[in-house]
Amino acid sequence: MARLLLFNKPFGVLSQFTDRGSPTERATLSDFITMKGVYPAGRLDRDSEGLLLLTDDGRLQARIADPRFKLPKTYFVQVEGDPQEAQLEALRKGVRLKDGMTLPAEASRIDEPALWPRDPPIRVRKSVPDSWLKLTIREGRNRQVRRMTAAVGLPTLRLVRWSIGDWTLAGVMPGQFIELSA
Repeated sequence: MARLLLFNKPFGVLSQFTDRGSPTERATLSDFITMKGVYPAGRLDRDSEGLLLLTDDGRLQARIADPRFKLPKTYFVQVEGDPQEAQLEALRKGVRLKDGMTLPAEASRIDEPALWPRDPPIRVRKSVPDSWLKLTIREGRNRQVRRMTAAVGLPTLRLVRWSIGDWTLAGVMPGQFIELSA
């Protein structure tokens, strides 16, 4: 039976097991997961937090990571500014990025979610408000959510992937994982 790990990747951790070629040693998955034979199904930027799926099943890994299957990925996004309906509508219709139009996203303003504190904390500027969005996308371009929010005038301060398909982070603290049978 295939193994599936739901890992809550902390801020600052690379979504790979080694950090070759870096002059400074950075945290990697091997600092948290010692289980052999599992590999990430997709990526999550070093400065993003949240759900990273790992499996020992190559077909499952490809199905989760491959954009052809359009598995929804939901993010809680803390942005700089006060989102207006026109900005949310732009995200819902798709945003033009340097590498082309994104697919339409589900986008809504939400109250601050009950998350763990980020370490280190985000920068806070008294003169600039911040807000939270819930954003669901069905593709996985490099730094896509950050680029989408920036394109509509809402720079990302904190990005937490909460779910991939039906898998969520509910009950999984940063640096921890749970194992499911896939």
